[in-house]
Amino acid sequence: MTRKIFFLFLMSLMLLMFVSSSFSKEWTEEKEKHFIFYYKNAPQEFIKEVKRASEDYYEEICRNLGFYRYKGWIGKGRAKIYIYDNIDDYRQAPQIASWSHGMAFAQHKIIRTFPSAHGFFDSILPHELGHIILREFVGFDADLPLWFEEGVAMYQEKAKRWGAHQQVKKSLEENSFIPLSALTNFKMDRVVDATTIDLFYAESASIVNYLIREGGIEKFNRLCDELKEGRPFEWTLKSVYVSFKTVDDLNKSWVKYLKSL
Repeated sequence: MTRKIFFLFLMSLMLLMFVSSSFSKEWTEEKEKHFIFYYKNAPQEFIKEVKRASEDYYEEICRNLGFYRYKGWIGKGRAKIYIYDNIDDYRQAPQIASWSHGMAFAQHKIIRTFPSAHGFFDSILPHELGHIILREFVGFDADLPLWFEEGVAMYQEKAKRWGAHQQVKKSLEENSFIPLSALTNFKMDRVVDATTIDLFYAESASIVNYLIREGGIEKFNRLCDELKEGRPFEWTLKSVYVSFKTVDDLNKSWVKYLKSL
């Protein structure tokens, strides 16, 4: 009986030591050109794919937005990506929303996620990098309407970029379309209807896509450069896209384009 109790005590002690060591295990750090990756027990194949996708998306997003001379992420300016072992570990991280599978903290250039995160490579990673790269470029004090900021992030998701036009065109046909003037005053905290929120994101992606298509990437880049100087958004928009004297002019041109598809 004594030997059995001793054996059980020993096994419990070993288990406790194993659990303790797994929780206290230090982060493994790996550096690439624009990122620093932190992980503990995540599969190496996943780490390898995150590293490749992050660098590819960084280059692609900078091209998409015309930030050709953007050098903010070299050396000490690298962004940090924390890869937790699983969703439970992830949810214990600071400032994590319980419903999320990945979150970005733009001012700190940090992204947190875990290997089984739903939509990480196709949606979360490009979307959150879009937010961080845009804000890093124009500054955190720049006057940006929510539709513009979310539209830039959505534009980085290929499925959302190409699917948004058709979704918004359908809203025109069903008379549920949100005009750009109303979109500019849109407040997420005042909306409880999931359908309206979904349409807001689709319209945001569509109008940003249209601006880039209409004026080219150079004009869009000039818009971001002007915003970086702290100029009001609507004034800057009209000064760069001179064919649109008002927001209503832009709205009419956008709607006409959508109806032609």
